[in-house]
Amino acid sequence: MPNAEVPGRDCTLCPRLKAFRDTNRAQYPDFFNGPVPSFGDPEARLLIVGLAPGLKGANKTGRPFTGDYAGDLLYATLAKHGLSRGVYAARADDGLSLVGCRITNAVRCVPPQNKPLPIEENTCRPFFERELASLPLLETILALGLVAHNQVLKALGLKRSTYPFKHGALHALPNRLSLADSYHCSRYNTNTGVLTAEMFDEVVARIAR
Repeated sequence: MPNAEVPGRDCTLCPRLKAFRDTNRAQYPDFFNGPVPSFGDPEARLLIVGLAPGLKGANKTGRPFTGDYAGDLLYATLAKHGLSRGVYAARADDGLSLVGCRITNAVRCVPPQNKPLPIEENTCRPFFERELASLPLLETILALGLVAHNQVLKALGLKRSTYPFKHGALHALPNRLSLADSYHCSRYNTNTGVLTAEMFDEVVARIAR
């Protein structure tokens, strides 16, 4: 079944991201270099939402959070709590599968300096909305960072002021959904002490329970 929620491989909706993609295709011809599709269980009860593909992570491998430090921490934590099967080997063909869990990004294409512009977040939102609509059993959304948090709320038509982002927060949303917040599991956040592996584990453990 095709991923109807994914923009086309040569999507031109965001000119800046297209230009950056073209540059990367010339510089890294062996990379995936396209809008990265979601990964995981189509009957997921948990959806994890990241920021955008990393240049030498998901943009290289074509699978969310695969190939960089953020993926090392994320997939190890999911495995610890029974949300995956197989061994994560930082490759899209490592055979890893997710159990009751799915992963996507607020913005599907890698942005320069890992910072999408607000207009790019808005342009990519319809694809995120289709992702949400494709998950009939969804109960909980885990937003990794403020951009992901805001994308979720905007996609659901909810006010940000009603559900402020805070690491460790668990918001009860309409339609029986819950929104959990965590700082993004990036190397920058862990290196600076904004997020520790223990802090991230606590968030995922709470959801898994």
